[in-house]
Amino acid sequence: MLLQTHLKIETALCGKVTKLEEGYAEVLLHTTQQMTADSQGLVHGGFIFGAADYAAMSAVNDPYVVLGSSDSKFIAPVKVKDVVHFKAKVFTAKGKKKVVAVDAFVSEKLVFEGSFTTFVLDEHVLA
Repeated sequence: MLLQTHLKIETALCGKVTKLEEGYAEVLLHTTQQMTADSQGLVHGGFIFGAADYAAMSAVNDPYVVLGSSDSKFIAPVKVKDVVHFKAKVFTAKGKKKVVAVDAFVSEKLVFEGSFTTFVLDEHVLA
């Protein structure tokens, strides 16, 4: 299956799709010094959220998918050089609305979970 959405995303900042199936995607984010929030190497949560959002969009995999809302929980800290593995699965789909569950892990440890409500539009949101 080919990725059909977010084709110009900066994968160094949002992760890289490593697995793609109908209604499912996995993304790997290699955290870097550029993502740090402090001198102890804590990764800013915005990078984790961005990769989770990208995983959700990839699971829907439509060129016109947009994020409507999200409910996110940051469960454990992520530090520079951690590799974060995101798993996104569409768990409800009704018309243009699809809700995607995203879990993120460092090794086997859950660090993030979220629910992303997406909408598949008829044309580009900026059209």
